Amino acid sequence: MTSSSVFSALAPYGWDDAWADEFAPYDAEGLLAGRVVRVDRGQCDVVTADGLLRADTAFVTPHDPLRVVCTGDWVAVEPGGNPRYVRTYLPRRTAFVRSTSSKRSEGQILAANVDHAIVAVSLAVELDLGRIERFLALAWESGAQPVVVLTKADLVPDAVTLAHLVEDVETTAPGVPVLTVSAMDGDGLDVLAAVVSGGTSVLLGQSGAGKSTLANALVGEDVMDVRAARDVDGKGRHTTTTRNLLSLPGGGVLIDTPGLRGVGLYDAESGVGQVFSEIAELAERCRFHDCAHEAEPGCAVLAAVDDGELPERRLDSYRKLIRENQRIVAKTDARVRAELRRDWKRRGAEGKAAMEAKRGRVR
Repeated sequence: MTSSSVFSALAPYGWDDAWADEFAPYDAEGLLAGRVVRVDRGQCDVVTADGLLRADTAFVTPHDPLRVVCTGDWVAVEPGGNPRYVRTYLPRRTAFVRSTSSKRSEGQILAANVDHAIVAVSLAVELDLGRIERFLALAWESGAQPVVVLTKADLVPDAVTLAHLVEDVETTAPGVPVLTVSAMDGDGLDVLAAVVSGGTSVLLGQSGAGKSTLANALVGEDVMDVRAARDVDGKGRHTTTTRNLLSLPGGGVLIDTPGLRGVGLYDAESGVGQVFSEIAELAERCRFHDCAHEAEPGCAVLAAVDDGELPERRLDSYRKLIRENQRIVAKTDARVRAELRRDWKRRGAEGKAAMEAKRGRVR
């Protein structure tokens, strides 16, 4: 098969000149280029110029869970054999990673080579702004451009209420587009389709957020199973159990993911900083360069809270995510562990001194 026919066959899945250049050495070996559309228990479905193939990932199963084959990877597949094998995957441009629920602080890669991270948030239930901030931190850290999509807009009683909800999310997501859609009546889908047409997008969110319904609307047919959310709390079951890559008729590629109950950070300091960019800007005016924004004199961040410029909820959420991220990193970084110990000792000494001063023991 000629390179031009390979290009035309794989272009709808995101193949471009840069990927072709990366793949050239494997092409010379007679391997097939393909993109992983689904992974399941050591096997994966790969779309190639020869069609959809089933391949084994036994050759790409390192001890590092972040280096396993995942949905969105571009891979080199053996041209024949039973079973066929994936020989390697091309260097990833971006990777969406969260921490697992295990105590070993391992990361779990959810999707690779993503341009847009679509965070789906249901308007059928009360907004959880803290959870949105978590998703955005991971999205920024991945290297993708986050987009928040507020689903089920048809369930909001009036336009004024909807405007207030959008404003709350926009305050929570500086620098991030916030879209409202209703898959039921089609409102807003044209704008979202235009966004996802430019590359690969991953669809993220809790169960019941309407991700599968969105995927079906964008694809134009019922490719994903959909179940109604519970009336009592708006939550749904995991209708999507694997990550699936879908080519969209209007251009672009969509990766649908299972609903995520846990959204743990994984070495996402940069992402947290981007989510809370206004706090980083305020911190530049603090008296001390290592200000923790707790009780230090001359803290511009605390002053902004007192003045009403910065919501206290935002600062509390920032502190929580920073501490969580430090704990994750500290388990694998001795320097960070040492810094945390010094910080704990300093805070302990300050607390002891304050108590002694209160009791009149300081001479």
